[in-house]
Parts: sequence; structure tokens; C-alpha cells
Amino acid sequence: MNRRKLLVIIVIALLIAFFFWLDLGRFLTLAALKENRERLSAFYADHRLAMVAGFMAIYVVQTALSLPGAAILSLSAGAIFGTARGTVYAVIAATVGATAAFLATRYLLHDAVQRRFGPKLEKLNAELEARGLNYLLFLRLVPLFPFFLINLAAGLTRLPLRTFVLGTLVGIIPGGFVYVNAGASLASITSLREVASPRVLGSFTLLGLFALVPAMYQKIKGRKR
Repeated sequence: MNRRKLLVIIVIALLIAFFFWLDLGRFLTLAALKENRERLSAFYADHRLAMVAGFMAIYVVQTALSLPGAAILSLSAGAIFGTARGTVYAVIAATVGATAAFLATRYLLHDAVQRRFGPKLEKLNAELEARGLNYLLFLRLVPLFPFFLINLAAGLTRLPLRTFVLGTLVGIIPGGFVYVNAGASLASITSLREVASPRVLGSFTLLGLFALVPAMYQKIKGRKR
């Protein structure tokens, strides 16, 4: 591993250690959000651009470093900016952060993984290059797969960057809207589990299965040929 890659790894590790050492996660809780909502809203009323930029920067860093707190940040977007604007800001920031994690993983580990497991991954890479958007939409929509793991795992494959960005941007809109919309009614929420109800999760799973239909059709069609 060259010095540049080693330096990137050290910086990432220090940022993650800094987050836990200072216990910054205490600010990313439902209780903390409810306690500080009025102050955040007041600051937004006086400094709109700074608040939007600061919020998106925090969301990007949180996602890029795979830190906890994404759900609270999405709720915060709704509580501070409202449903429509909050969804736009949260989805864009999460996509940028996910892309940063994807690119960092690809830069640091992709070549080593491909050298070690290249032949074994060839079929997977070929499938992702041909129908990666459908698979990524499925993974983003179905809430069974951790968001940060998808970012890291995708970076180890040959999934095209444009496919990753598009699939992430589109795939996280439904979930982002649900959490941001819930944040707009923050006072009625007592637990994060209330937001992701079984009915909502079932709807996301159904959407994810629909996203897989074109890929499954092409595979079945190819086998018949």
C-alpha cells in the first residue's frame, strides 16, 4: 500500500475516533433533537444559507464515514426545513456522502480485492455492469440491508460510478421522505421505531421487488436463449 492510501486511511480512522472520543453521538439522538429544535429553527430563520450548508455538510460527513445518526439527521431535516425542502437536502447530502464512501473504498481496496478474488467476482461484476441499477435500487429500497454496507461493498465491485449515484439518489427518496415527513411532526414521535412501521417497511420491500423485475426478466430471457 502506497503512502497516499495509508494517509487516507489514517485520516479516516482519526475522524471516526474523534467522533467517538468526544461522544458527538449524544447530539444525534431523538431527545437531543427535541430539546434543541426551537433553537435550530430560530437559527435557520436568521441564517438560512448557513443552516442549510451546515446541515448538509454534517450529513455528508456522517454518511461518508459510516457514522451513526442518519435517521436523526433525516428527522432534523423535516423538523427544521419542512418536508419538501428537508427531503431534498437530506437526499442530496446522503447521496454525496454515500458516493464519497464508495469512492474511498474503491480507491483504497478495490484493486487489492480484484487481484485476490478477480476471477471469482467476474460473473458478479459482469452482472452489475449490465443490470447494476436494478440491483442497487432493490438494495436501497429494501430496509434489510444497512446503508453503509452497501456503499462499502459496491466500491469493491466494478459497478459504474454513474450507476451508483443514480441508484442511490433514486433509491433513498422514499425512505428519506418518510423520515423527513415524520420529523416535520416531531412532537408526536416517541421512538424511531414508530417511523419505520411494518406497513412502511412492507411497502419499501414491495418497491424493491418491483425494481428487480427487469433484471429477473432479462436473466430468464437469456437462459431461454
